[in-house]
Amino acid sequence: MRLYNKYCDGMYYVALRFMKDTMEAEDAMQEAFIKAFDKLHQFNGEVSFGAWLKRIVINKCLDRLKARKMELVAINEQVLGTVEDQEDWQVEDGIGIEEVKKEIENLPEKYKYPLMLYLIEGYDHEEISEILDISQVASRTLVHRGKKKLQDELKTLRNGTGY
Repeated sequence: MRLYNKYCDGMYYVALRFMKDTMEAEDAMQEAFIKAFDKLHQFNGEVSFGAWLKRIVINKCLDRLKARKMELVAINEQVLGTVEDQEDWQVEDGIGIEEVKKEIENLPEKYKYPLMLYLIEGYDHEEISEILDISQVASRTLVHRGKKKLQDELKTLRNGTGY
């Protein structure tokens, strides 16, 4: 019970970022805790318990989203090639984190989830590829394209269209 009480609020907010519905987030979080407690013997301490649990919560959310037919678009890797990360990626001054999160929500799903995992949850491309069951090349490409699309949306938000 102590583990649950320590991590339930944080894991709920992780689930809510993906599920966008309080009841769905709560269900996903509860299912993740059940799975974590069931698989507790597999926790080996390579990462913190919170990081291990967060991974389970995210995977459970993605499973639930896939079950609702919100499938990620497959990518033809042979066409895409490798995209290098832009370490100098920035947004204009005055744009806050809430605006960025809101605009991420408006992105197509094929960009939204990899970008959330990369920018908000802090996962690297190897971890994203495992979580989403895609290659690291696809992860890099989706994050890169998602960042570009997000930047364009934020520029439009900041500069407006005259309306």
